[in-house]
Amino acid sequence: MNAPDRYERFVVPEGTKKVSFEKDTKIMNAASFTIEREDHTIGNILRMQLHRDPNVLFAGYKLPHPLQYKIIVRIHTASQSSPTQAYTQGIDDLDKELEILKQAFEDEKNRFEERMKQGY
Repeated sequence: MNAPDRYERFVVPEGTKKVSFEKDTKIMNAASFTIEREDHTIGNILRMQLHRDPNVLFAGYKLPHPLQYKIIVRIHTASQSSPTQAYTQGIDDLDKELEILKQAFEDEKNRFEERMKQGY
């Protein structure tokens, strides 16, 4: 078949940046970030996180083509912030939230295992 190998969906080719940045030349404080080897999962989570930032005027993403394994995230911010700052803050905030979720899951798993040892 002509379908690409499965590993091409998540392995970033050598010499390719995971994230590239392109400033918008027509709109102040707007830029696009191309994220290689990601899909709707990361695009939607990042978009929603960016919407929580009061300095972000617009945040959206698109998947250019189903066989191109990348997303393009577009960010437009107010003058107090830059798209790069908003992107970095969004990623950092998501990292913290996922760490909290991971810890809560592990705590619950440990409580469950403890109850099983006690014969519940």
